[in-house]
Amino acid sequence: MYRKVKVVLDNGDVFEGVLIPPTQFSEPDVVVVKLRNGYNVGFRRSRVKEVVDLGEVQSPEAARRDLPRVEGEKVWLLATGGTILSRVDYVTGGVYPTLSVEYLFEVLGGLEAPIEAEQVAAKFSEDMTPSVWSRIAARVGEALQRGARGVVVLHGTDTMHYTAAALAFAFRSAPGPIALVGAQRSSDRPSTDAVLNLKAAIAVAARAPFAESVVVMHKASSDSVIAVHRGTRVRKMHTSRRDAFQSINAAPIAEYHPEKDLLQVNAEEYKARGPLDYTTKFEEAVALVKFFPGMHPRLLEVLLDVGIKGVVVEGTGFGHVGEYLLPSIKKLVDAGVVIAMTSQTIYGRTNLYVYRRGRELLSLGVVPLEDMLPEAAYAKMSWALANFRREDVPAVLRTPHAYEISPRSDPLVFGVP
Repeated sequence: MYRKVKVVLDNGDVFEGVLIPPTQFSEPDVVVVKLRNGYNVGFRRSRVKEVVDLGEVQSPEAARRDLPRVEGEKVWLLATGGTILSRVDYVTGGVYPTLSVEYLFEVLGGLEAPIEAEQVAAKFSEDMTPSVWSRIAARVGEALQRGARGVVVLHGTDTMHYTAAALAFAFRSAPGPIALVGAQRSSDRPSTDAVLNLKAAIAVAARAPFAESVVVMHKASSDSVIAVHRGTRVRKMHTSRRDAFQSINAAPIAEYHPEKDLLQVNAEEYKARGPLDYTTKFEEAVALVKFFPGMHPRLLEVLLDVGIKGVVVEGTGFGHVGEYLLPSIKKLVDAGVVIAMTSQTIYGRTNLYVYRRGRELLSLGVVPLEDMLPEAAYAKMSWALANFRREDVPAVLRTPHAYEISPRSDPLVFGVP
């Protein structure tokens, strides 16, 4: 409940606005009021002569209206955190998450399909873990079991590509797509990408012929096209641009054109809609380690102390590490730890057969992962260790399951903006 007040200062100045309730971070001797123009202003209590209560103010979120009936198969929205469904309340000045269908109708200008929305988690993107992936996978599976045409997962952007890869492996087959979507810029900014990204994700969930885990985000800085990236081939490539997400060593599986309201599928091959077959298990004891010149061997060996079962290494070039790390790698492998090799170059693929160092790594039991992205490899390692016997994991890692490994690296996609 919010109150409109009139604040009279000791010099006779008068201000009217909404009284902002204090938080644990508020200064105890400051009164904060949101003025009609939207700005907040604070007054030292020692200067406040009088505060006149002008009555209760209703938050816009409390308002409800009848919505027109929407026909078709239902789309489920599962919120995990992030700013995409954060709403600015200009009465209170707060930014808060909302799963209100009324709000969705308002910002999207209508709904393409009946919407069911629920909160799965309230996590910052950097707080995601394999155990949270398990929770998300379980809720996605429940939604699909209950007849959802597709599922939209609202997610913070910084680790969204990890979760997208995890869900790609978890759902071997599904009756509809799983579209992860986020926002680079919050909904209170004129340049927000939240609305178009969400509209495109709902279109993917409601219309797409494929049944894969995908990331739906701006293709360019403008609002012209929204890209639909495969969950195992996408990476966040910029801290703040609206087109931060790019497909690596591949092209987007589809594009959404807002002006035409057109979902265009580009991929000739994709997982078609089918029976639901999925798992919710992921192994927590997995590490992703980047090699660097002069890396101390103990940085690898300490992984044994914390019980790590699988390690994905980002090596140089074709997938190499310093010679001084080979004894430590042998210690891990001898202890039963699965070690897989990716490349930190992003484009191209690992090849441990070209140079002596690569062959030395192969002889130790290191698993080369072709052109798999390190983030996808980390998610796959977590999935494989949780769902297969240890002795089978190397073969599982080398076998394509969700387009994470391509037969060859296409030079035409290198450096595509």
